Amino acid sequence: MARFKKTLSNWLNARHILIIQNEENFSEKATYKFTYAKIIFFAFLSLVGVFALSFYMVTTILKQWFDPRYAERQTRQELVEMTFTLDSLAYELDSRDRFIQSIKKVLQGDVTTNEIPETAQASAGEPTDIENLEQIDSAFKSEFERVGGDFLLTADIDNVELRSIYFFPPISGYIVQAFDPRDKHYGIDIVSKKDEPVKSIADGTVIFAGWTQTDGHLIAIQHRENLISVYKHNSAITKEVGDVISAGDIIAIIGNTGELTSGPHLHIELWYNGSPVNPEEFISF
Repeated sequence: MARFKKTLSNWLNARHILIIQNEENFSEKATYKFTYAKIIFFAFLSLVGVFALSFYMVTTILKQWFDPRYAERQTRQELVEMTFTLDSLAYELDSRDRFIQSIKKVLQGDVTTNEIPETAQASAGEPTDIENLEQIDSAFKSEFERVGGDFLLTADIDNVELRSIYFFPPISGYIVQAFDPRDKHYGIDIVSKKDEPVKSIADGTVIFAGWTQTDGHLIAIQHRENLISVYKHNSAITKEVGDVISAGDIIAIIGNTGELTSGPHLHIELWYNGSPVNPEEFISF
């Protein structure tokens, strides 16, 4: 037995030389030194590498191709992700509905603009059903009438916040009728060129865009500091409810629509904390 081990050891560790010669002139092309022990060692490493690669293929790529349970797990994972997505969409829709209901309450005079949720997203909602809405300014007027004469004494106190905001002129033209709340004229009328674009006075979100019998094509924008701007009698509106607006963006085209108009002009109103303010005090026309 000892002799066999010695013979095996000698065979494994015996050094050999492999010489590669040119067939025509027998010149040496390459020489390699080796032992059978090294050959067996490298062959073992190669087998281990092939086994590791095969195991990786079986547990990853081939598993995806041939294991039906893998596809089932993937489907379940996708269903879970879709469930979370649907929950998020349901929450967004609920937030949108609450936002629209708050706007309807403001327009109907049930609450003041302070009750509009501050967390309402700009992307909330498709255009509201204007057939179910009263005239957009009726709520503002009812709010003014509810406040009554006290408004004339207290409105200027809170307007300090508005004076810190730079307002973009909505249109270039001439003021033909001034702000006169005693005569229920809660804005100013501006005459300009035909088809002149109407621009937003500040950043904000469109809360109403549609048609009313008295004011024609009308658009209202919610700004910061509980400020709402209203643009009436337009010939066309270029934005929809939920659109995010920047100061100077074109939102409408000047026109002569609605019953309460006697010629092409823009009627603009500013409502601050549910009360009308004079646009001329804050905007340079």
